[in-house]
Amino acid sequence: MAQTSGSQTDIEFAGAVFDHVRGMSADVEGVTRQGYSPLETEVLDYLEGIGRELSLEIRRDAAGNVWMTLPGEDRTLPAFVAGSHADSVPQGGNYDGLAGIVAALVAARRMRRDGFTPKRDFTVLMMRCEESSFFGKAYVGSLGMMGRLKASDLALKHRTTGRTLGEYIAACGLDPQRLTTGEPVIDPKRIAAFVELHIEQGPTLTSQKTARTGIVTGIRGNIRHKEVRVAGETAHSGAVNKEYRHDAVLAAARLLSRLDDKWDEYLRKGDDLVFTVGVIKTAPTAAISVIPGHVTFTVDMRSLSADTCRAFHDELTAEAAKIAEARGVRFEFDAPLFTAPAHVDEKLAARLEETARRHGIPVMRLASGAGHDSAVLGNAGIPVAMIFVANQNGSHNPHEAMELPDFMTGAELLWRTAVDFDA
Repeated sequence: MAQTSGSQTDIEFAGAVFDHVRGMSADVEGVTRQGYSPLETEVLDYLEGIGRELSLEIRRDAAGNVWMTLPGEDRTLPAFVAGSHADSVPQGGNYDGLAGIVAALVAARRMRRDGFTPKRDFTVLMMRCEESSFFGKAYVGSLGMMGRLKASDLALKHRTTGRTLGEYIAACGLDPQRLTTGEPVIDPKRIAAFVELHIEQGPTLTSQKTARTGIVTGIRGNIRHKEVRVAGETAHSGAVNKEYRHDAVLAAARLLSRLDDKWDEYLRKGDDLVFTVGVIKTAPTAAISVIPGHVTFTVDMRSLSADTCRAFHDELTAEAAKIAEARGVRFEFDAPLFTAPAHVDEKLAARLEETARRHGIPVMRLASGAGHDSAVLGNAGIPVAMIFVANQNGSHNPHEAMELPDFMTGAELLWRTAVDFDA
């Protein structure tokens, strides 16, 4: 476990905020904070109240994101901004998103307590609706901030209520159409740097004994298929010998096994790549005594390199064609969904690393496999970087278990970087 950083009052403050928001959003399991819901608004109101106690200047943009600013000495300079999103997945963990907001609040609180006035404004940014779980659209608050939502996004329906995303945004007193103009509702040039602290959503940091804080090298892009269909021939399991079978399950299994081997080859070459098949389904009429003639599965491949993703996707389709011919089945792919990799600002990331070195904070560089609002801000030309903190039991589940000492180490790196930014 990392040595606890920050004062005892900072630790107590962070723990109290985490506990309070957990209580506000507790579900049957874990927490649920739907983007653009009344509960998300209540959570933002609570966090905004902390900002008022710290005498921060507070405003909400046209997408509903909250900006809380500690004024700097030279207000003509663009601000140092830190924060993350306030929402969660259904019955998820409490720290995904919230940790970044609390870390920024810890930094602002520490500046106030120490009587420190930064050279430029320090701003806590709380964004809405980063998760895609409810509407099938991620980064809604940050995309809306940049005016990059589409009319088709606003028409997306909630997973259970049937109400549209646009209706939920409007219910928050906002104009959803304003977020589709292609013009940002904020001035990106007024942001000198955006640093997002976030829990790592994998096991790398939590498996380390010393370097339990990460500096992100980039955010992986992906190619996805929501459905790959394997069409074979349904038949009696006892009446058809192997040479006459067109088994969809075994064809799919052979393809996935070959891709797993190909994945190893890419990793041995030093390529950054992850590959996942998250859902496999046979036909509703499947039975133990039936040779399956129909299988569907999903595909999710991610890499820091778009070229690597495309090359591995070519492997997927080429291997499928070979197996289809050998086994007498058909592979039918839906339209691929592409997300480009996002790059962090190398100078800003290097500054984080140098700050960590000077203050004795052990860090490691690692890629982000999950997407984040930082990618949206970075694509808008804002210099972005990310700090990862160790997290137990994964993420997007109710068992997420970040330890406060790890959080405080990451929060200290954020605070020191903000303080030293203009030194």
